[in-house]
Amino acid sequence: MNLDFEYGHGFMSAQLPDSTDVFIPGVTVPDPLCLEQTWEALYNATLESIRNPIGMEPLGELAGPGKTVVFVIPDIVKGGNQATSHRKVAIRACLDELYSKGVEKKDILLLFSNGLHPRATVQEMRTILGDDLFGEFYPSGQITSHDSEDYEHLVDLGYTSQGDHVIMNKYVYDADIAILIGHAQGNPYGGYSGGYKHCATGITHWRSISALHVPQVMHRQDFVPVSTHSLMRDKFDQQGMFMEERMGKKFFCCDAVLDTKSRQIQIFSGYARDMQPICWKCADKRTYVHWAEKKYDVVVFGMPTNFHYGDGMGTNPIQMMQALSAQVIRHKRILADHCVFIVSSICDGWFHDERWPYLRELYQMFQHDYMNILPDMNRYGEYFATNQEYIRKYRFANAFHPFHGFSMMSCGHLAEEHTSAIYIVGAREPGIARSMGLKTRATFQEALQDAMKKYVGFEPNILALPQAFTTTAVHLCMKDPSLNSHARDSAPAFPCGG
Repeated sequence: MNLDFEYGHGFMSAQLPDSTDVFIPGVTVPDPLCLEQTWEALYNATLESIRNPIGMEPLGELAGPGKTVVFVIPDIVKGGNQATSHRKVAIRACLDELYSKGVEKKDILLLFSNGLHPRATVQEMRTILGDDLFGEFYPSGQITSHDSEDYEHLVDLGYTSQGDHVIMNKYVYDADIAILIGHAQGNPYGGYSGGYKHCATGITHWRSISALHVPQVMHRQDFVPVSTHSLMRDKFDQQGMFMEERMGKKFFCCDAVLDTKSRQIQIFSGYARDMQPICWKCADKRTYVHWAEKKYDVVVFGMPTNFHYGDGMGTNPIQMMQALSAQVIRHKRILADHCVFIVSSICDGWFHDERWPYLRELYQMFQHDYMNILPDMNRYGEYFATNQEYIRKYRFANAFHPFHGFSMMSCGHLAEEHTSAIYIVGAREPGIARSMGLKTRATFQEALQDAMKKYVGFEPNILALPQAFTTTAVHLCMKDPSLNSHARDSAPAFPCGG
């Protein structure tokens, strides 16, 4: 069969055996039915959720004259930007409820929870919020983006019982009401976005995140395959509840379970500790897809230049390794122990230094100074995280924070750890791929022939993922849950959507 895979800003064709299985999220196995996608229907569903939250008082009972409110809003990386996106609908529904109880517009702040991601540009703010919300709050200075290096607007809360140093956004700490607008979308880091993951990574400091995105957490056996039963997930919850304890208030969460097109399947609000498990049971129906009838020896997919973290992710070698590892984390349940990846990538040496100003230095260090595997670089975390030039670029030039690179490296090693080989097809600078421990070939066919000769035999089970990075991903599982490899892997039974 002939299939097209992402490659640069276009596609590369591959001729694969007719026995190849193909999986496309939302197509091969349809998503659960989403809610009616009209503004009125979604607004009413959201209003119903915030008036009947799980585990805490309704938003209207928290509100009142003189109360200050901060909305904590995901950045551009996830969640959809359509006119009826969860962010747009949920913020408006919450605002209307707050206004009806006497909260004044002047006492509201919209805060983007970018964490160590680039601080939101004005255009991104407008795209995420839409013209109405943007026009309502931006001219009066009531929209901002978390700055994890702005110590005038951070609060040091001390240490959790596990020793995590929690430093959080002062606007959120000081507000009477802190609303987390989140998305229950499948995430290789701890199973799902939203809930306490939102605050633990979005409104904290690199020292808080250094307790989460490091080899000691990401290289444990409970991290691969992805699940909500891992030390990372526990740490999200511990840091989030520690914030609540120190603030003297609960976050009011409003999370939407989203489908492949970022449409709302269901909406859950309330106290994250109690709401998360119920929300996840619904989200499992879309995210953990019990589909595979065999383990796969070869997985074929393509890597575009621009996806997830931005333009250049598919060419920057450390970002490439993180993206490869994400496929391992999501799909490990269906991979044979000797599995091989074959991946098209233009791999042309473009680092996008403006967006990731520190990764070229990281990459060059990895090539020297007795660095054998990516986790060997972890000891340089504080050195990079306190580099004032890199910090200035994060604060004022829309770059990633330098510590973000250490999450990418810690994750990036998992591709090497859990595969027999990874072939990069079509690399324009093949030496870069080889310097990361990857093999290079000119075509998919050449890579497959080499893999069959050396690793998987001449009748391998092949899985093609032709939209691996251009659709909202799932976590593939065996159709028979007993063949999976993790305690989390029981068929979800909680009804949601239609």
